Amino acid sequence: MLTFVAVPYQAYQLTHSSLVVGLLSLAELAPLLMMAFVGGALADVVDRRAMLRVTEGVMCLGSAALVANALLGRPQLWVLFVVVVVVTGVDGLQRPSLDALVPRLVPPAELPATSAVMSLRSQFGMIAAPAASGAIIAAGGLATAYAIDVASFVVGLAAYLALGTAPPPTEEADVSLRAVREGLRYAWQRKDLLGSYFVDINAMFFGMPNALFPQLASRLGGASALGVLYAAPAVGSLLVTSTSGWTSRVRRHGRMIAVGATLWGFGIVALAWCGALWQAAVALAVAGGGDMVSGLGRSTMWNQSIPDALRGRLAGIEMLSYSSGPTLGNLEAGVVETFAGLRASIASGGIACVVGTALVSAALPRFWNYDAREGMKRRLGSGPGGEAVGGGAGVVGGGESSGAGPDGEVAGTSGARAGPDDTGGSGTHAILDESTGAGQ
Repeated sequence: MLTFVAVPYQAYQLTHSSLVVGLLSLAELAPLLMMAFVGGALADVVDRRAMLRVTEGVMCLGSAALVANALLGRPQLWVLFVVVVVVTGVDGLQRPSLDALVPRLVPPAELPATSAVMSLRSQFGMIAAPAASGAIIAAGGLATAYAIDVASFVVGLAAYLALGTAPPPTEEADVSLRAVREGLRYAWQRKDLLGSYFVDINAMFFGMPNALFPQLASRLGGASALGVLYAAPAVGSLLVTSTSGWTSRVRRHGRMIAVGATLWGFGIVALAWCGALWQAAVALAVAGGGDMVSGLGRSTMWNQSIPDALRGRLAGIEMLSYSSGPTLGNLEAGVVETFAGLRASIASGGIACVVGTALVSAALPRFWNYDAREGMKRRLGSGPGGEAVGGGAGVVGGGESSGAGPDGEVAGTSGARAGPDDTGGSGTHAILDESTGAGQ
């Protein structure tokens, strides 16, 4: 998690360019697009906990490479790009397995509360780690921050090694283009799911200011201010999560997602006119609270309505929705800042987020009118429009069996994003983004 602050900070220190910070985020897009689908397909056919162990170990090595680079007399920018690409690809393999485990282990009635607890854990890390990062970088340097991240990966790997096995839900599923297409076809038929994806991508593409944080922090106090900017959205998210009992009474989760995304946009607009660090922290906390409202709505919608046989593949698609937006959004913010300035980049992004959310909600009434009671029925085997969702490899439209998991349980994917992304939406996934495991 410390690398969430350290990597973009180091990139800015080496180049003094917000555009380069945005390009660093863009570098993760190709491996993210490729490996999210592969990771989703693998999550439906391999031991998910074994996948977590292997990928956690590789990401630990990535942070170790950052330590070695930081200790050089002249740290190399290209090393940051290489590590980001590799770790993002590995994280794309890990995240679907991690997301798919939760609804497999938790009873359906407890999924909203479970999402809130998981978000609470993530938000605590998102508050403590970025806030501490600035102080650690200022006191001990970048190498110290990276070394602590290596240690956290070791702890995460030890936790995964203590877990038992998690075999795939069916023996018929396989890793193939056909399996990936089935997941994509199911998602396309579900207009309510599409709405949740599009609202999140829109909010993060236009309203993601993280690439601008190093430049903004240079005007508000330096490295210590940078830690505050990264942590502030998580403070708002934590407040929402700690008072999230009301979410169990919400049935219209599409509207919950849209309202939360709109609040995120308003917070980003306010950030553009903040002249003091405390003002920026308040604006970002408001934005983070809105993002958590949206994230809890997304997680519950996904958990309620996606069959177990498709869980891994849909988790891969969900990962793209909450990760591609921030990845491209950081580049968009850097480009707009280069041509129009810092304030214009932040304000225009927030306004576009609000307008885009309204347009998606209007264009996809099934998303806006999503009802949790219908989602529960869909989870029991009825797909969009009433067609059956097959078990086994997850045949959509004409499958003869329901989407029940092993031993008859039925659940969907998880994946509430924690923080302004799932940061949760933020910079580079895994290295610049929140931890997906117990490490970081």
